[in-house]
Amino acid sequence: MIPLRRVLMCVVVCAGAAMPVCAMSQGQTTPATPEEAAPKSVPAPYDDKLARLAEVLGSVHYLRTLCKAENSDEWRRDMQQLLDSEAKDEPQRKEKLTAAFNRGYRAFASVYTDCTRAAIVAEERYRNEGATLTTEITSRFGN
Repeated sequence: MIPLRRVLMCVVVCAGAAMPVCAMSQGQTTPATPEEAAPKSVPAPYDDKLARLAEVLGSVHYLRTLCKAENSDEWRRDMQQLLDSEAKDEPQRKEKLTAAFNRGYRAFASVYTDCTRAAIVAEERYRNEGATLTTEITSRFGN
């Protein structure tokens, strides 16, 4: 398992350098049957911030892809790494983070269809918010 601090620091470094950070597939997972459903897990104290980070990453991923930024596939790999380290054996938690990412992606997809100056500014602001969230999570809950 990759430590949360390492994954989140990767996000900070990439976001600070204006490089892509995280992404994941846009497909929805099918709900598990009751027999397959995992027992309800106790949420981590940083789950709300982690969900917001996933939403921010979805927004930034859409905007960077829209504006044809380099290395946009890195967002997908890093988000997958975050999911693997934080929700590998917790399907409900993984579903929550996936939904947050997709919500962020769709929020901007419904507003921006072309790369405009406003889209570039929004991407920068969201990238900065992601870096702030990452710093807050790692400084308070990092291992």
